[in-house]
Amino acid sequence: MPIEPASSPPEPRGFTRLVTARPRLSLLIALVVTALAVFAGSGVADRMGSGGWEDPAAESTYAAEVLEREFPDSEPNVLLLVDGGKAGVDDPAVAAEGRRLVERLAAEDGVTGVGSYWQAPERAKAALRAEDGGQALVSARIEGDEKTAAATLERIAPGLRGTHGPVEVTIGGPVAVQHEMTETIQEDLLRAEMIALPVTLVLLVMVFGSAVAALLPLLVGIVAILGTNAVLRGITEFTDVSVFAMNLTTALGLGLAIDYALFIVRRYREELAAGAEVRTAVGTTLRTAGRTVLFSALTVAVSLAAMLLFPQYFLRSFAYAGIAVVLLAAAAALILLPAALMLLGNRVNSLDLRRLWRRGREPRKEQGAGWGRAAALVMRRAPVFAVATTAGLLLLGLPFLGVKFGTPDDRQLPASAESHVVQQHIRDGFPGSPDGALKVLAEKGTPEEYEEYRAGVGRLPGVLRAEGPVPSASGDLAYFTVLPKGEAVGEQAQQLVHELRGRQAPFETSVTGRAAQLEDSKAAIGERLPWALAIIAVVTLLLVFLLTGSVLIPLQAVLLNGLSLTAMFGAMVWIFQEGHLSGLLGFTSTGDIETTLPVLMFCVAFGLSMDYGVFLLSRIKEEYDRTGKHEHSVKFGLQHTGGLITAAAVILAVVMVAIGTSRVTNTKMLGLGIALAVLMDAMVVRSLLVPAVLKLTGRWTWWAPGPLRRLHERFGLSEGEPGQPVTTGTEAREKAGAGV
Repeated sequence: MPIEPASSPPEPRGFTRLVTARPRLSLLIALVVTALAVFAGSGVADRMGSGGWEDPAAESTYAAEVLEREFPDSEPNVLLLVDGGKAGVDDPAVAAEGRRLVERLAAEDGVTGVGSYWQAPERAKAALRAEDGGQALVSARIEGDEKTAAATLERIAPGLRGTHGPVEVTIGGPVAVQHEMTETIQEDLLRAEMIALPVTLVLLVMVFGSAVAALLPLLVGIVAILGTNAVLRGITEFTDVSVFAMNLTTALGLGLAIDYALFIVRRYREELAAGAEVRTAVGTTLRTAGRTVLFSALTVAVSLAAMLLFPQYFLRSFAYAGIAVVLLAAAAALILLPAALMLLGNRVNSLDLRRLWRRGREPRKEQGAGWGRAAALVMRRAPVFAVATTAGLLLLGLPFLGVKFGTPDDRQLPASAESHVVQQHIRDGFPGSPDGALKVLAEKGTPEEYEEYRAGVGRLPGVLRAEGPVPSASGDLAYFTVLPKGEAVGEQAQQLVHELRGRQAPFETSVTGRAAQLEDSKAAIGERLPWALAIIAVVTLLLVFLLTGSVLIPLQAVLLNGLSLTAMFGAMVWIFQEGHLSGLLGFTSTGDIETTLPVLMFCVAFGLSMDYGVFLLSRIKEEYDRTGKHEHSVKFGLQHTGGLITAAAVILAVVMVAIGTSRVTNTKMLGLGIALAVLMDAMVVRSLLVPAVLKLTGRWTWWAPGPLRRLHERFGLSEGEPGQPVTTGTEAREKAGAGV
């Protein structure tokens, strides 16, 4: 009887063969592409804008564009705050110096519409002079888009700022605020990277043990970040991109790279520990953990892609950056990381620094045993944990019921920023709210009709003063300036916008200004938000169904992911709107939340929650397919991913907190809010609520009608490999030294 040859590992096929065949060539190509990305993405921040909160198709945007084109002097975007000291602005020497400043500013290229307190007509003087008489304003308009205006300001500011005879001059206005915000964000992002990278490396060494393995996620993250910068640089050639998107690039680039690398390297080390050859271990890892990583990346990308539905380029910018960095992080994890593992082989476990503090101690007999015991405890008291956790999360979210929306202004900057100081002086010391004036564009009216309209508007209870009309050269257009009482974007100003738009006039009117832009932005978001939520929900339901084959689990995933975000939204209002902890965190509360931020934070946090949910559900499903035991599978899944998810969440939270050290309030809110959401999801929802709910639903968790079961059998996706045993032994995990 002939002796059968010993069975050999299956030959890698398809994508696995492509990745493992020539690892050195793959890494060389990656190195060249990354170097090109560094070149292509250089200076990308300088091409980005710091605005993008307006709806391009809104009435306020139309009116603002017409005013800028037909009445360039009507919209000053730079202000000089002239401080006359004890002498006051009416002192002859101070007035003479003020007029010289006006002449000097008017002589600058790219500057139009220069005016000042000293040259204004009597009826307009009050708005340009501080109530105590010590300060006055010089206003002007710098022509061009955001980048051109910023360059002009950089050129002229040094000659205007500082002491001029008896006066002290500081610079404010929208252009100064935007320019200072862009510079602050770039500086803060560099500092955040300097904080996050070394701290992340230390945490990765603690998680992986091996210093060699710990470097792999950082390399994946760096490739994703540099590649995304190059993508954004290309996008700026065709459309506006917000500089705020740079923060998301860094945070998700590092965070997701670490998530994906943790998952892949852990599975690879388990396969090696089970005795597999390097090539076989890499192939098995790609066919199991690699597929889950790809699936996870798709769910995150879908959540971020929903922001493309909104017209504001601020939100669309985060979609551009987020989709690019997620897909690049997944590509690097699925192509470069396996190539590196092929070359490292067993050396991936080299330089195990944990030996330094484990000397003389017996190794743990079973990895993740604590998570297994915790899962068992939760399932024994499932109703208690489900109700208590849900009630606690809802309670934390209650402050969001009192949310008030506003527009970003200079108070996003630190209190010491020059433009913030100038604008604060204007708010505190000048009558009304000069930066919150509403403009009413009038078309095809007569002088008599215009005068009657102005008089009627001036009698409205929320109006401090109505000025105009100012006719165009052709006489077809005119505009009115309406100064509301109270805050620039307060409830009274927003109500005034509705009154002006609803007021009957014998000519066409369009209202613009900060309060009008806020109302239009809220309307645009409210109109498109249901569609965005529907797309996220439907695609998530479909993808989770393809992963699990269950009808109930996708519904649970959507609901529990949404519930995990309540603490983030509650904290957003309690801290940043109401101002609690503002002194500790170093920001100025404006009393409201920028309209687009909740949408942005929901999309990012929901996607990251799904990221962790996929890791847990894939392992539960794998074990359930193998054993058919529901409660055992839930315990097994949490035992074998609980440490992994927690480690990934903590590391991502560190990155987000580093972003949250920014001096710009919106960036601070984004970083700290996402960090809180990630930790709540990993440590509360995945650890307590998910096992409790799965226990309550029992074997019905896996139910699906016949047609859907057949659909899943044909197109479904899971981590386990049909027909092949999965490495789960305690000895294998201990030998792998997996710390998670």
